[in-house]
Parts: sequence; C-alpha cells; structure tokens
Amino acid sequence: MSHAMASDPTAAAAVLRLFFHDCFVNGCDASILLDDTTTTTNLVGEKSAFPNANSLRGYDVIDAIKTSVESACPATVSCADVLAIAARDAVSLLGGPTWNVRLGRLDARVASRDAANANLPGPGSSLPSLLDAFQRKGLSARDMTALSGAHTVGRARCATFRGRVASNSGGGAGSGEAINATYAAELRGACPAGADGAVAPLDVATPDVFDNGYFRALVERRGLLHSDQELFNGGSQDALVRRYASDGAAFASDFAKAMVRMGNLAPAPGTPLEIRKYCRRPN
Repeated sequence: MSHAMASDPTAAAAVLRLFFHDCFVNGCDASILLDDTTTTTNLVGEKSAFPNANSLRGYDVIDAIKTSVESACPATVSCADVLAIAARDAVSLLGGPTWNVRLGRLDARVASRDAANANLPGPGSSLPSLLDAFQRKGLSARDMTALSGAHTVGRARCATFRGRVASNSGGGAGSGEAINATYAAELRGACPAGADGAVAPLDVATPDVFDNGYFRALVERRGLLHSDQELFNGGSQDALVRRYASDGAAFASDFAKAMVRMGNLAPAPGTPLEIRKYCRRPN
C-alpha cells in the first residue's frame, strides 16, 4: 500500500471503498474483483453495477499486492484476505487507527451485478434506508455511522451531488437538503455544466488524512452527499455525529471495531469458494 500511495495518494481511499463494496455484497469474498466474462461462464459481475461502474478504483493495487504474495506463497493467501489487509493498512497509512485482521477468507467463483445494485447504499440514500441496509448485514446504527466516517478521505464525482447543491442555496435544520449556503455555492462553482466527471473532496478540510474532519463538516452542514448529511439532519444519529466531531479518538476506536465486524461478513452458504491465483478471474 505504501508503494501505491507514493505514486497516487488517492489509492488508499480507493482501496478502502473497494473493501466496503466487496463486503456489502455476499460478504468479504473478493467478488468485487472479478471481471465480467463472455465465455461459457457468462459472468456479469459487480464491477458493472450502477454504484461501481466508472467509480471504483484500486483494482491495480490489489493485483500488484497479490502478484507479490503469490511469488512468496503460491496458492496460500486469498484475494479476499489481501483486500482486507490492504484496507486496514490504507487507513493506518493515512493516519487512522489499525486493527487485527482475521485471516482465512476464501474467494468467490461467482459475482452478481444484480446483488450489487440491490445491496449497496447510494449517495441519495435516506437515514432510514442506510440503517436498514446495515441492519440487514448484522451491523448496528453505531457501526453505520462509524463506517460512514471513511468518507473523511476520498472524493466523489459531481454527478453524485449536483442535484443536492444545484436545487437549493442552503436549507435550515430539518430541510431534506439542508446544506451550508457558502459550501453549496463553492460546489456549484467546482461543478460547471457538463463536468459530471469532475470530483470534489468528501472532507474539504483534510481530504487525504484519516481523522474526524468528516463529522465536523456534517455538524457545519458541509456534507458532500445527501447520504452524508442524513447522518446529521435532526435524526437518531445526531448525538453520535456530535461526539465523533469533538472526540477523534472515540471515532477511531469505533471505526476499527466496525471494520472488524464488517470484515467478518461471510459469503452465503453454498457459495463456491477457492483461493484465486489471479484476482480478476476464477481459477
């Protein structure tokens, strides 16, 4: 991870997001890494799902790590374990917490675009839908809020928040699209017409440092995505957001615990599993 980050500081956030998108679809089984195929297997996987297409990155980082691991320990370490460890190290290298990663995951031989579309929360998700999505994975409201703090690093495309900032000039508390007016104006300037592929930092203050800046931004109504600001919009998570905003150590501790729980999500019984030699295709 350190080598990848030396050439691309955004690689850490990309790998962290890759891990989340893997675990949330049939458990942490590296199914997100499988390429679509047009052979007899006709695999239409998760990479082409709406939340992932033209958005997820970091595949090359995992490929490089897996190649090194295979050279040292052939057919021993799964792509799923490589991704779990890389996500942990990505957070640590950005100044965040670390945690012990349980090993022994196996790689799925199958993947499903439909499952990804059905399971992954989107940038327009409401608080109730976020809570429901995490609860269905056995994760608590506290886990959901802590894991959302991963948005303290990384960036999002203008297409994911243009409607949020273009349709209002800043609402008050309780508004479905409450947003700091100055911040909204800055985002409109950064996202001119036709620039849907341009990006903005999820945490404008420290976009490449893993800290509690994301939560401080939410309290100031500077959440980039609708789903971000939903955590602090007069709902059940307001108090926890305030706590994380004022106590970075509390956030770091809860985030590490939640990452362990998410990282232990297992594939459904009956899923065909193996240790892949190459992460982009089954053996």
